[in-house]
Amino acid sequence: MVIPPPAKPLRIINFLKPYVLKMHFTNKFVSAQEKALRPSMDSTRDVAAAAKIGKILGERLLLKGIPAVAVHLKREQKYHGKVKAVIDSVREAGVKLL
Repeated sequence: MVIPPPAKPLRIINFLKPYVLKMHFTNKFVSAQEKALRPSMDSTRDVAAAAKIGKILGERLLLKGIPAVAVHLKREQKYHGKVKAVIDSVREAGVKLL
């Protein structure tokens, strides 16, 4: 009689992959996976625009059922100015950051 090997449990890591928030900043535009907002905004290059994008992005994440995202900053990006405005607005909308 041959005894089959035990079934391997599903890897939990496959279910815990976080969503990643990607941000791109130029002198003219602030973009955080939300390019459709450009026509409706007065200014697209200041901290207030970055905060507005973060707020709308956070609300849309919660509507889609995404409770947490991971934020990876590039080497030259610091947690200051526009980057801080986007991240804080997403956090204030209720999305957890990993």
